[in-house]
Amino acid sequence: MDKNLFQLLKWFYNQCDGDWEHCYGIQITSLDNPGWNVIINLSETNLQNKPFSEIALERTEKDWVFCIVKEDSFYGNCGIFNLPEVLQIFADWAEIKIESNDSNTVDTI
Repeated sequence: MDKNLFQLLKWFYNQCDGDWEHCYGIQITSLDNPGWNVIINLSETNLQNKPFSEIALERTEKDWVFCIVKEDSFYGNCGIFNLPEVLQIFADWAEIKIESNDSNTVDTI
């Protein structure tokens, strides 16, 4: 499994407590330019008030990333092939660590 996706899955799993996942969550949708829109709700998590420095990278018309945190959510918009980069930006900011036994977690969930 892709490391960036696994880190997001791990973070989401750690938020699920029987209540949080009923009110909040993660959305990944496509954009028409084309690209991706990622919204990760941070309400009632340890990231809710964590400072984040806006990221705006416009390398080319097809290679771009824009990330910001506002209104208790992480927003990442990017070019079509930059989705892994946005997920890594979130994982780095959230300080999500992958442990050697994490791969076993996927098999037992």
